[in-house]
Amino acid sequence: MQNTSSRAKHVHCFIDVAAFPFHRFTVHYPGGRHPKMSSNPVVVLDNGAGLIKAGIGGERDPTTVVPNCTARPLSSKKFLLADQLLSPSEDLTSAVLRRPFDRGYLINHDLQSTIWSHIFSSLLHISPSSSSLLLTEPLFNLTSIQRATDEIVFEEFNFRSLFVSDSPSLVHLYEASRRPYDVVSKAQSSLVVDVGFSFAHAAPVFQNFTVNYGVKRMDLGGKALTNYLKELVSYRSINVMDETFLIDDVKEKLCFVSTDVARDLQIARRRGSDNHFRCTYVLPDGITHTKGFIKDPIEAQRYLTLSENGELPHSEETDEADQTEAKPKPSERSKIDLTKNEFSLSNERFLVPEMIFRPADLGMNQAGLAECIVRAINSCHPHLHPVLYESIILTGGSTLFPGFAKRLENELRPLVPDVYQVKITTQEDPILGVWRGGSLLASSPDFDAMCVTKTEYEELGSFRCRRRFFH
Repeated sequence: MQNTSSRAKHVHCFIDVAAFPFHRFTVHYPGGRHPKMSSNPVVVLDNGAGLIKAGIGGERDPTTVVPNCTARPLSSKKFLLADQLLSPSEDLTSAVLRRPFDRGYLINHDLQSTIWSHIFSSLLHISPSSSSLLLTEPLFNLTSIQRATDEIVFEEFNFRSLFVSDSPSLVHLYEASRRPYDVVSKAQSSLVVDVGFSFAHAAPVFQNFTVNYGVKRMDLGGKALTNYLKELVSYRSINVMDETFLIDDVKEKLCFVSTDVARDLQIARRRGSDNHFRCTYVLPDGITHTKGFIKDPIEAQRYLTLSENGELPHSEETDEADQTEAKPKPSERSKIDLTKNEFSLSNERFLVPEMIFRPADLGMNQAGLAECIVRAINSCHPHLHPVLYESIILTGGSTLFPGFAKRLENELRPLVPDVYQVKITTQEDPILGVWRGGSLLASSPDFDAMCVTKTEYEELGSFRCRRRFFH
């Protein structure tokens, strides 16, 4: 009976979305910190496999967003971590990379502990012993990993209390609070589609709890897309298999989701300026610039103005420009300058994100994202189907590709009964959506009662404490 009552209390804390009014969350307090958090702050840590988002509960945005890895440049014997990897002066060409996560799960706790320690002391400037921690973890996390994580939190860093959550419930909480009159808030249900670094999940959320038996997963995410782009560029242009940071930058700046793959493949086969997807990326030379960049940003954005037949808008100005550019280009292409530290992209720009929608075309024995969503919703009670189709929320860095939501809707509509409305919403910042939900939860008056304290952990152990989180 004791477990039942505590669990019911915990459920109530989650269900009452009205307890987290959004207007409170957006108020800017002096010093950027909620007054409740001044003495005993809550550290909100969205511990992603690709990026760590860390900050203080009650704030709108995290204090820092840094890579969850360490890297050693070729010119150094020292590993850089977190914010050090973002320095514009650091040349990370062919850097040796180490990650604490593998295939979506935390496997190197010592390395993760080192990164956390740097974040807490150098970036957040907090004392863990006088702070609480709200931590996100992957869905279906292994018990052994949970136990090791609890040891780090309570025994190494000595946090006073801990609350662990999964990403979909926090995304739902944030969106429900941000749109109190929308179906997400009224029905207290949504389908959170999280395309992250290692996995893509379609997770139904009902009354602010992730419905575990309805979650469907695709074993690919941003890391797989980067690796595929590495292979394509290495096969066609220059060997970049060791250039993880560089190709991540190429992917984020140049890739997009095609809404008509057959048409775009025809365009990509054209020669010269008729290929509206071709663009050039310049590699760092380590002397004049340590970061790569797009050679002609305007050229890289031409695809955004294409008509349905794959042509650019016709005007006299573009005709004159084409005539002036047409003369030197044949001679330039007839000579390959091996001294140029650059490579061109064409159909790679849309073939890489295509993995998310057509993994079978690349030999992966998995369904695409649209089928994954349908299977997740069909796993739930039929009464929830119309609500879930009408409240699909996209989150995760890989949903930032231009055209992602439109393509997903085009793929999904034929698979959904006509009587159901399909509504897909992309978060205002898909990378920060989970963290903002955690920050909102951490600023609620009931948060302390939901946490496991260090004393309870020492008395009951990790397994019994984890039962309180109920996810």
